[in-house]
Amino acid sequence: MKIVKILLFILLAGMKPAFSQNADAVVGNWLNAEKDAKVQIYKAGGKYYGKIVWLKEPNEADGKTPKKDKKNSSEALRSRPILNLVILTEFTYDDGKWDDGEIYDPKSGKTYSSNMKLKGDKLEIRGYVGISAFGRTTTWTRAS
Repeated sequence: MKIVKILLFILLAGMKPAFSQNADAVVGNWLNAEKDAKVQIYKAGGKYYGKIVWLKEPNEADGKTPKKDKKNSSEALRSRPILNLVILTEFTYDDGKWDDGEIYDPKSGKTYSSNMKLKGDKLEIRGYVGISAFGRTTTWTRAS
């Protein structure tokens, strides 16, 4: 019986890499929960970032002026366009999730600590202040 337990342990320990997720699996294009923006997640310098690459409504009400980051708490940044804005920063991969990053919400102008988990073709992103228990999770869908 003892030998069976040892063999089972060795077998399961050897299988862990088979169940491990590829750190770059998050790279690609994602539609936000509202389906009104597409974010491209990419890797740079060993960390993961995401920028807005498509907006359902890219322009202001006049139909000509590109939407700007009007709600940013920094007045100097309010004139930058939303399109191509980096909203996910500094995520690192560790044991099946991406941690220690931040997410910027251009709709509110606020930045939150964040982590991400990939579940099939869904990406769960949790933004929070302080500790993860005090936050909100949104689910993005992989886009083509």
